[in-house]
Amino acid sequence: MTRPFCIQPWNLFAPGGVDFPLTFSPNRFTFRAMACLPLILISPSIEKRGVEFRDLSVSLSVKYDLSVTQAGGIPVTAPTTTDRALLAEIVRRVDGVLLTGGDDINPNLYASNLPRDVRKTVGMTPDGGGRDLRELILLDEVFRQRKPLLAICRGHQLLNIALGGSLVADIRRQVPGALNHQRMDKAGEMVHEAPLTAGSLLAKITGKRVLGVNSSHHQAVLEPAGPLTAVARTRDGIVEAMEWKPEATRRMPFLLSVQFHPERLAEKNAEHRAIFRSFTRSCERK
Repeated sequence: MTRPFCIQPWNLFAPGGVDFPLTFSPNRFTFRAMACLPLILISPSIEKRGVEFRDLSVSLSVKYDLSVTQAGGIPVTAPTTTDRALLAEIVRRVDGVLLTGGDDINPNLYASNLPRDVRKTVGMTPDGGGRDLRELILLDEVFRQRKPLLAICRGHQLLNIALGGSLVADIRRQVPGALNHQRMDKAGEMVHEAPLTAGSLLAKITGKRVLGVNSSHHQAVLEPAGPLTAVARTRDGIVEAMEWKPEATRRMPFLLSVQFHPERLAEKNAEHRAIFRSFTRSCERK
């Protein structure tokens, strides 16, 4: 029987050292399987005051990491740099990119003349828009290097901006009769439904014609940018998911953006787990 890995923290050569067994027994098959798992770059949020010296801090819900690891990927958190050369090299080394949710996007990137009552509802990232720039560079490199992309909530909106589209800056003020899309009290529950376009990638992944989703946002995609198409909308018209138009699907091996948060639903719902599994499979090295 193969002995599990053990860690002896004080002295590797001291007799009687304390062993901490890990969860697997090493063999060449284990290491080979681990080496084949795709690396997924995850773009984090920025917190205004972190726990260490109250500095600006990187913030990322563990649910993203868990969803990626359970789907067979290895999550890697993106650094806070905006250096294009460095970000290009990082994208080159990973197998796919996941853009996450979080703060509002700088409205100057999509609408410089918002009404005052709408503008006051829109915030900025704590790093003064650094996250916006970083993720726009990442998107540019994803397109250039043809890497798989999954964009969630804020990432879904930024993808639309990157390709020339715009946003609804505040749903409650700009969409008459809209549903309540700010259900933060039920972030891990399905609160409304989104019919899916038949034959779309999302419909094939989930096996659904109507997808139950959560909803925790006050902004939304206005209309999909030129090469994108909406494949899910709620009954008030809000775009819940986008993919390439059929004629553009050869641009990249995988592209899916969703307004909802599948990482918060994946634990209990197979159709949302399937989103991450399909993404990580597209990232596997051939």
